[in-house]
Amino acid sequence: MSTMDNTTCRSLSAFTLSGIPYLEDFNVWFGFPLILMYIVAVLGNTTIIYIIIKNHSLHKPMYIFLSMLTTVDLLLATSTMPQMLGIFWFDRREISFSMCLAQMFFIAFLSAVESGVLLAMAVDRYVAICHPLKYSSVFTPRTITKIFVAIIVRGAAGLIPFPLIIKRLPLWKNHLLSHSYCLHQEVMKSACGNINLNIIYGLFIILFIMGLDSVFIFISYLLIIKTMAGLVKGSSLKGISTCTAHICAVLIYYIPLLGLSVVHRFNKSGIPNIHILFGNVYLLFPPVINPLIYGIKTKEIWNKLSKLLRKICQIS
Repeated sequence: MSTMDNTTCRSLSAFTLSGIPYLEDFNVWFGFPLILMYIVAVLGNTTIIYIIIKNHSLHKPMYIFLSMLTTVDLLLATSTMPQMLGIFWFDRREISFSMCLAQMFFIAFLSAVESGVLLAMAVDRYVAICHPLKYSSVFTPRTITKIFVAIIVRGAAGLIPFPLIIKRLPLWKNHLLSHSYCLHQEVMKSACGNINLNIIYGLFIILFIMGLDSVFIFISYLLIIKTMAGLVKGSSLKGISTCTAHICAVLIYYIPLLGLSVVHRFNKSGIPNIHILFGNVYLLFPPVINPLIYGIKTKEIWNKLSKLLRKICQIS
């Protein structure tokens, strides 16, 4: 761990963020792949959103949920990557206490929203494959709006207490954070005093938002697999192709999230920097990889993307 333990408890007005501990001399070089990833994330997600908005044939529940996912990914990338570049390239490592709390909230809130959108997409695939005749009557524009509002309200209601229970802690033993952004698990460990409430509430959020969502996603796919097993071969393969991109998105989101939670709770004296690795993968990979997966694996998106690229080439 790169955090610098200090037995003196004091009030803080700012935290100091880190690059890659023990590899500070290479921070400038780490900035280049980071800016490349950010450019790919911005271009990929905005392109998916543009294609869906511009093509009325894609104004369907499946693609509306996809546009929600790409919007969340874009916001998640923007909430962290520019600041990380400031650390790697300009050594701007200080972040005010209030800005740290705000960033911590938005990262957790957007993560909860992304989990909810992934669940909505799983239910969408379940209804489309298992109950196709009811699909249009279940996923009406009004229902989709209600689902979106419910995801936002759930995320906000669940995550607003996060900065509040951090702010109640008056004194801090450490101002140096080992991540390049403000993460709840690490910020709370820097505080003096009893943090049991923070630990319990953090575990509650993981279990009852992300945890329950992952369980329902798993159940949805069990039911989908059961239904597809009884279909003729051609129909079964078509059903599988519509789910592949979503399954990849789920794995890309939940595996790093689970890994980050585990290493922060159990990697007391284990592999150094493992928590930094999981923390960066958790935030950086979904915004970069998801638009690539959906652009390649989703036939309708790929066709529209190909037409868009041909138009751009003709204009240039």
